[in-house]
Amino acid sequence: MRYITKSDLLVVAHNSGNLMIGIGVMCLIPLIFDLIYFEFDVISFVVPALISILLGYGCRKYFENIAKKKIRLKHGMMISSFGWLWASLIGGLVFMLATNIPFVDAVFESMSALTGTGITMFKNVEILPHSILFFRALEQWIGGLGVVVMVISVLTKPGSVSSKLYHSEARDERIKPSIKTTLEKTLEIYLIYTALGIVLYLLAGMPAFDSICNTFHIISTGGMSIKNANMGFYHDDIIYLISIVLMILGATSFLVHYKVIKTRGKSLIEDLQFKIIITVIALVTVMLYFLSNIVPIDLLFTIVSAITTTGSSVADPLTMAGWPSFVIICLMCLMLTGGSNGSTVGAIKLVRMITFFKGIYRHVREILSPEGRVVPVKLQGHTIPEKSISQAGNFITLYMMFIMFTWALFCLFGYDPFRSLFAAMSLQGNNGLELGVINHTLNPILKVVSMFDMWTGRLEIYPVLITLRAFFEIFKR
Repeated sequence: MRYITKSDLLVVAHNSGNLMIGIGVMCLIPLIFDLIYFEFDVISFVVPALISILLGYGCRKYFENIAKKKIRLKHGMMISSFGWLWASLIGGLVFMLATNIPFVDAVFESMSALTGTGITMFKNVEILPHSILFFRALEQWIGGLGVVVMVISVLTKPGSVSSKLYHSEARDERIKPSIKTTLEKTLEIYLIYTALGIVLYLLAGMPAFDSICNTFHIISTGGMSIKNANMGFYHDDIIYLISIVLMILGATSFLVHYKVIKTRGKSLIEDLQFKIIITVIALVTVMLYFLSNIVPIDLLFTIVSAITTTGSSVADPLTMAGWPSFVIICLMCLMLTGGSNGSTVGAIKLVRMITFFKGIYRHVREILSPEGRVVPVKLQGHTIPEKSISQAGNFITLYMMFIMFTWALFCLFGYDPFRSLFAAMSLQGNNGLELGVINHTLNPILKVVSMFDMWTGRLEIYPVLITLRAFFEIFKR
């Protein structure tokens, strides 16, 4: 049976137009810094921007007669998958034109920034133009909230299109009844925290340009810094603490942030996911402090970076690789878990982990209970549907399969198994913490696989699988 028809592809093409236009506009924003710092590299930004804007406008106009056709979730997922891939390609074209790095490395850099993974292909980021450094930070900031979410919050009218595209990026929490209003409120919160981060960094003595770029990559839990030593460049505990606060804010649900003022902070204290994040950070930090000789602030920063999937660091990859194996394993567990649902983080996310383990506990209780008894599964007073438990288990299984596949490939190419597993988890979880495996010397095949992991990790696998199935059907004909 065929599930994808020509009309489905036309719906995807038409509704991708706004995304392509938005991505083109994104490429023009760094021109502000290009002009401020007299770098005069306009072509590197204008050419990719024009390609994206003109093609996007063409899709909008040429397939205009499709606009009235009802958009379904499968369309939304295909549009979302294409949108992220297109943004990575256009961003990669910017990097290639501006820095002359190979196209594969350029697309990797763009994909890494947009997905909030934060692993760089540049040998020395400090020699890059200010406009490129800002562009990397901007990609992280936009990707943190979501490429599709950003575009539809600005360019798309309220309605079923907004709803389907919103859900296609694995988001289901609503601040307001309307998806459009939810997106506007989410963007408003995001802007407030961004402004707060910039001000705090300035007060801590950080230069203005650094404050903007670092806030962008920290609040988005992206982690791709403008310094070779990442946040360790500053050697300032105050800056580290500000970063820790911003990382935790970025890893907390936007719904909880919205309710903070109305409930006078009560919503934050009562949120189960937030309480787990803080508790885990505290317990793991204390435990590893007594089991290692790592500097406390470095340890705390890295633990927060791991669980929030930020990937920002104060210790370089080779130094981290020399830490005790038990510390690295703990970091890997945190990288798997991730932060709150409805935030900027990657990985499995806490709500899925909680649902999954509650399902296992329910099964144990059912075996021990009298025959025929139904044991309900509840989360914060609400019954969890059986479908949600099944979906959590399915996703975690898929997630681990992707990690195992990538791990096996790295080992096949001769990389250390322990470091390769860490790298595979970091890529799939859009984390970015690294032990010296992934850099510009990586085999091109592994670079492409890594990009695929980052792409599927950010979209939570299913949209990409649906898109690939659609293309398989097309070529099968």
